[in-house]
Amino acid sequence: MKAVLLSMFLFLSMALSAQNPVTWTFTSKKLPNGNYEIYMTATIDKGWHLYSQTQPDDAIASPTTFTITSNPLIEMVGKVKEIGKMQKFHDKELDFSANQYSEKVDFVQTIKLKGKVKTNFNGSVEYTTCDDKKCLPPKTVNFKVALN
Repeated sequence: MKAVLLSMFLFLSMALSAQNPVTWTFTSKKLPNGNYEIYMTATIDKGWHLYSQTQPDDAIASPTTFTITSNPLIEMVGKVKEIGKMQKFHDKELDFSANQYSEKVDFVQTIKLKGKVKTNFNGSVEYTTCDDKKCLPPKTVNFKVALN
């Protein structure tokens, strides 16, 4: 009996950990004067949502967080912007709120290269995704965008 329960637990754990309702793509768009926009795009499966970088005071969700690797050839211009249809969710039963996205959201960081150089924009994104019944554990995705 213990072996059957252990097998079921392992199967369910693998099924949940294998589930990945968010697909990330990382691209750049060259602008004038050595500037670039870095697009960190999340495509979200139907029925799932991804949290914004900024959450209301009563939120319990972990915000999406970007960590950018320091590069002496790159100057950050402002903060990571969000482009998408933000949904302001409020759960009346549990009395908490969340800022979230469904389907797709672009996170955009503007940068300036310090000279005519080839380099990379590197970092990671940590995020949590949920549907109406469950949340998956936080996940971290590393990225690298070539700048020419």
